Amino acid sequence: MKKIINKTENPVGEMFDGFMAAFKKYYEPLPGMTAFTYKNRRKGKVSLVIGGGSGHEPMFSGFVGRGLADAAVCGNIFASPNPNSIYETAKAVEEGKGTLFVYGCYAGDNMNFDMGEELCEFENIRTAHVRIWDDLASAPKERRELRRGIAGDVFVIKIAGAACDAGYDLDEVVRITEKARDSLNSVGLAISPGTSPGADSPMFELGEDEIEYGMGIHGEPGIERTKMQPADVLVKRMYSELKKEMDLQAGQEIAVLINGLGSTTLFELYTVCYNLEKLLLGDEIKVYDTDVNSYCTSQDMGGFSISFLKLDDELKQYLDMPCASPYYTKGVMTDEG
Repeated sequence: MKKIINKTENPVGEMFDGFMAAFKKYYEPLPGMTAFTYKNRRKGKVSLVIGGGSGHEPMFSGFVGRGLADAAVCGNIFASPNPNSIYETAKAVEEGKGTLFVYGCYAGDNMNFDMGEELCEFENIRTAHVRIWDDLASAPKERRELRRGIAGDVFVIKIAGAACDAGYDLDEVVRITEKARDSLNSVGLAISPGTSPGADSPMFELGEDEIEYGMGIHGEPGIERTKMQPADVLVKRMYSELKKEMDLQAGQEIAVLINGLGSTTLFELYTVCYNLEKLLLGDEIKVYDTDVNSYCTSQDMGGFSISFLKLDDELKQYLDMPCASPYYTKGVMTDEG
């Protein structure tokens, strides 16, 4: 499998060092780890640490910055960071107000972040965690705590970072972050497999004329494999799943994220947006904000996901607060002069 890498023994380390070289103005690497902190982070507040496996760039490393996370800790390709790295990263940004960990709900991440929190407890660092489980295709609604975290991570990290910057205590930050997590759902589909550095075969097999609804970002099985269909058919199926899951009604307001999985072009993603907008308008569901980009990828997997965040005035407040990082910025766009 063709990848622009050197030796396969340490692709993550070289990628991480390159990321640090590109953004050394903003970030400080932690010695001996693929983890880093934001140099200009606000002091005297709850600290936000995010993380997970590499291979999903710019998730998670691209969401550290003003109004976002204070630090990120990255594991190997599609693998959780180890507990000691999680602990050391939290220790590096601890301000005496407690630390919130936000990450996707995967068995390895759940185990290692739990162990990292235990290490923090030995140092009297107060911690809490919010696991993101937005992928509606990965488990039934009544067992949503088993669902995977996918591109909806963007909304949760954004709102968690804003709540931390607002100066709230750890309990209130957790409440707001969990509210965002529980107001969120996503569904995705794959049209082609991704390929991992050093692997000699794709992550999964998918016929040239096939797609799979609900495919996970590590190649986990989805809910249905069908023939390739026009964009409007694909989007309608995914929209129907989200609408049913969230019991969306006319007059309700949502934020939308259309996320590419790695090799899907912006041309295609905006085509998805066109078809989705028509469905939302037809059902009189209000769209407060739309973001179209590739934030949570799976190497060069083809496909996309759609995330809906159901909004109220409180969540809008934190969604709208300014933030900035090399890969994700929110603010007010106005005409000058």
